[in-house]
Amino acid sequence: MRRCLWVSFTGFILLGFSDRPQLERVLFVVLLIFYLLTLLGNTTIIALSLLDPHLQTPMYFFLSNLSFLDLCYTTSTVPQLLVHLRGADKSISFAGCVAQLFVALGLGGTECILLGVMAFDRYAAVCRPLHYTVIMHPRLCALMASASWFIGFANSSLQTVLIFLVPLCGRNKIHHFFCEVTPLLKLACVDTTGNENEIFFASVIILLIPVALITFSYGQIVRAVLRIKSATGQRKAFGTCGSHLTVVSLFYGSAIYAYVQPSNNYSQDQGKFISLFYTIVTPMANPFIYTLRNKDVTGAMKKECPNDKPSWIVLNAGLELMTPRS
Repeated sequence: MRRCLWVSFTGFILLGFSDRPQLERVLFVVLLIFYLLTLLGNTTIIALSLLDPHLQTPMYFFLSNLSFLDLCYTTSTVPQLLVHLRGADKSISFAGCVAQLFVALGLGGTECILLGVMAFDRYAAVCRPLHYTVIMHPRLCALMASASWFIGFANSSLQTVLIFLVPLCGRNKIHHFFCEVTPLLKLACVDTTGNENEIFFASVIILLIPVALITFSYGQIVRAVLRIKSATGQRKAFGTCGSHLTVVSLFYGSAIYAYVQPSNNYSQDQGKFISLFYTIVTPMANPFIYTLRNKDVTGAMKKECPNDKPSWIVLNAGLELMTPRS
């Protein structure tokens, strides 16, 4: 019986924002600009981390991982959304939907864990400065980054299989702009309480445990920074850690709202806009928040592109738009 339910259609319809045609036109322009800024900012961070020896440190190793992850995460949803915003055909194949859910869940879970790893890196830098290079040696950094990717995609594999085992009874209209967990479960024609409990449990592990580790790390960091007698040293430490905390707040705040809440409280419209936030706004803002005010990065940028004035102007303009002056 379940096999018949799956072969009754070959794909899904992503309704997205089709009930608001005027909003679609505005969103197309805004999201296109945001996506181009995301590509520009994150690609710049990756390139500079590879080219400049001064940026080949554990901090920038994890930042380049985060930038690559954000590039993949945004690209897994936004190009398709832009096409759907400009055309009447809003379909996605069954295989495409499975792949999109798998990739989005895997990259989202990886980012959750990677942000926790980056908090440990900041803890080691501030609280154990004399032993920092010993603690954060390249092999450990590579191991922690690899573990983040593995755990993220292992969780994604399990959740994707469980979600697509649920019979849909021929329903194929998804009230979202990409294949997301909660809208897919709402298509089911059977009780999904077990699936929702499993997703909630996995979300607690992937989201809240790293948050607890980040909170503990920054508790220790604050204690260490307050013992620094130099005001300049305190500002530098808080500046570096403040960037990470800003990114953590943006990403975890939206992700926890989207995943760690009862399904009966889920609003389709709110879910779409929250998803827009963590799939496009946060990946675009990350490089600006983290590094484009950083003297090491701006110095490396000037050194690597001394004559490339147009690119520098574009980057600086994006920087001025995205980062408030202190």
